[in-house]
Amino acid sequence: MNVSADQALPAKSHFTVVPLSDALAEELSTWRYEPPYDFYNWSTWEVMQQLGIEFGDAYVREQQYAAVTHDDGRLVGFAQFFPLLGVTRIGLGLRPDLCGQGLGLPLLQAIVAEAIRRAPNDIIDLEVHVWNTRAIRTYERSGFIITDTYAKPTATGLVDVHCMCYAP
Repeated sequence: MNVSADQALPAKSHFTVVPLSDALAEELSTWRYEPPYDFYNWSTWEVMQQLGIEFGDAYVREQQYAAVTHDDGRLVGFAQFFPLLGVTRIGLGLRPDLCGQGLGLPLLQAIVAEAIRRAPNDIIDLEVHVWNTRAIRTYERSGFIITDTYAKPTATGLVDVHCMCYAP
């Protein structure tokens, strides 16, 4: 069932992690966050495919990326499961129009469950910009703790990030 993206979701929503298909990846690349979160905006789908970056590369998408959908089939978020030695580093995002509605916790719970399913013996961690207090609060409520803070190089220069580890 395809329901329009602008309909609100209940806070007690159930989310499922599924493969990130071409169609869902293209939809994901259209998401636009308001400042200061616009740092998380993706390039267009066409550019991502042409350059073979992130989920624009079919192999990387299959190996590392997943879609998070609502029970009604709507795309509500995405996850990246980046494998390191003994660690699964997750990246994630909630659809911009759903931010601030209490859906970050169920989204993260679904993603953590999938990370555990994929690599049950791995440590799970993530990186978050130190200024992103909204995300940090959600991660802490989900059982993540700040274990390190450092400057990380990005395309726009160094940014300060916290590394947070899952410690339920």
